[in-house]
Amino acid sequence: MSLPKLQVALDHNDLASALHDAVAVGNEVDVIEAGTVCLLQVGSELIEILRSLFPDKIIVADTKCADAGGTVAKNCADRGANWMTCICAATIPTMKAAAKEIDEIQVELYGDWTFEDAEKWLEAGISQAIYHQSRDALLAGETWGEKDLAKIRRLTEMGFRVSVTGGLSVATLPLFAGIDVFTFIAGRGITQAEDPAQAARDFKAKIKEIWG
Repeated sequence: MSLPKLQVALDHNDLASALHDAVAVGNEVDVIEAGTVCLLQVGSELIEILRSLFPDKIIVADTKCADAGGTVAKNCADRGANWMTCICAATIPTMKAAAKEIDEIQVELYGDWTFEDAEKWLEAGISQAIYHQSRDALLAGETWGEKDLAKIRRLTEMGFRVSVTGGLSVATLPLFAGIDVFTFIAGRGITQAEDPAQAARDFKAKIKEIWG
């Protein structure tokens, strides 16, 4: 079982705020995510600036792409992204087209996906998946539970590298002990902390304590 990575999600409404937090924590994390909302607001310029600031980091474009996979992925790759997300409802041809243009595709697991769908993604060469507790679900009072952990375990057993996200904090990390998590993705749990860089270091220290 390898040491999980830590990813910061720049879930901002404007470029200035996203870059402010990227500079604050970028050197403390393994992966930097150009968040969906910010990409919609300012476009792929965000990716290009992040790449210029952090030439050696993995950068994810969280496009949640549903169509025109090749076109979207090429744009993201040309701007400097390593990985790009596709929503699980996207067709296999969309995912395959995207995968030809960028290093890796991550499937975002929302809604009514099935493990039969997951087998098809693996057959198509897509081996990264992101398991969510969505912002809306968290606001509705849902929390991480055994049903989530069981699905994550099954995905890892199938051969996926599974990232997890949704209301994560240092205190929630022990819930995942014993699971081969690929990446923990935190947004406000890092960026809205009193000291974001220290918050990222605290995440990394807890990850090392549990998985190291």
